[in-house]
Amino acid sequence: MGFFGNNKQRQAVVFVTYPIAAFAVFALLAGTSIYVHSIIEQPRVDDRQAARTIMTHHNALRRDDVPQPVMTNDRMVRYTAQRITYQPVRKSDAAQLTIPTVTSGIILDVDSGIILWEKNSTERRSVASVTKLVTAMIVVDRIQDLDAYVRIPESVIRIEGTKVGCPTSVRCTTPRLIAGEEVRVRDLLKATLMFSANDAATALAIHIAGSEEQFAMLMNARMKELGAGNTHFCRPSGLEDDTDEEQCYSSAYDMARVIVHLLQYDKYALLWDIMRTDTATFTSRDGTLTHELDNTNRLIGEMPTLIGAKTGFTPRAGYCLALASHDGTEKHKVVSVVLNDPQRFNDVRTMSEWAFASFVWQ
Repeated sequence: MGFFGNNKQRQAVVFVTYPIAAFAVFALLAGTSIYVHSIIEQPRVDDRQAARTIMTHHNALRRDDVPQPVMTNDRMVRYTAQRITYQPVRKSDAAQLTIPTVTSGIILDVDSGIILWEKNSTERRSVASVTKLVTAMIVVDRIQDLDAYVRIPESVIRIEGTKVGCPTSVRCTTPRLIAGEEVRVRDLLKATLMFSANDAATALAIHIAGSEEQFAMLMNARMKELGAGNTHFCRPSGLEDDTDEEQCYSSAYDMARVIVHLLQYDKYALLWDIMRTDTATFTSRDGTLTHELDNTNRLIGEMPTLIGAKTGFTPRAGYCLALASHDGTEKHKVVSVVLNDPQRFNDVRTMSEWAFASFVWQ
């Protein structure tokens, strides 16, 4: 009869054996697929190791020396670890930095995102016209043709504070913007960043979003995209209504993050060129009005390592300044931000010089 017996016995064996074999093959294929999928989906070993290495490095240092990197979640830490070429290491003989007049401040390394010094840097405060850095960023993000013209709405003519032609609400020294005037986007950016003109910033915001309120929503959403979520802007100018002051805030840390972002992309180079410009003029589209601008940053021409800066002041915010500088070779850059500091210009210069004297980049 042979090994398998008669025909009926062979049929019974086939009936039982084939389903078992088919199931075994299916299980093998499924297991292989799951294993391959897990390999593809998991981060690479070197990515995980890089993240652990950078976090271990930061955790081993004191907070007043070199605290955490800018990126906080695992994915962003891995990204930071991969792109870093140099990291600042504090010199053993570096002096302590003390800025007694500043309420809130920070020094941030641009490439690594490492905090070199800070004082109350995450405290929620009004940042006044430093806000305009975010306004300018969104303008560049959303308007491709910076030579396009913007019609000045009547509503911005009545705005308080610094305006084109008017250093204060009660003193005008050169021609103002007028309702219906058409001005290029790039010229309104100059007025916004150099002269800190509230009317120029607001005109750009209304042109993009239709209202200050809608533009503020864009600003807050953009800050969250940058991972700077300790912020709630209310107006594109940073000039908050008295009734809204408690709801309108940012922090030295968040504004330092904005500057780092602006330094990392070529499309924002125009903004830095503007912030380094001492004086400028621009003309309306019909050529009938010429406006003059002076930069509010006193360090232009006095600080050779200056990349650019934005000033700010309101009675509530105090004197504010956010500044980017390089080490002289332009190889390494730091951001210095002070909020509510009556000695802001001297202090940010001291902060920048201290950073490059106290750290080596390796």
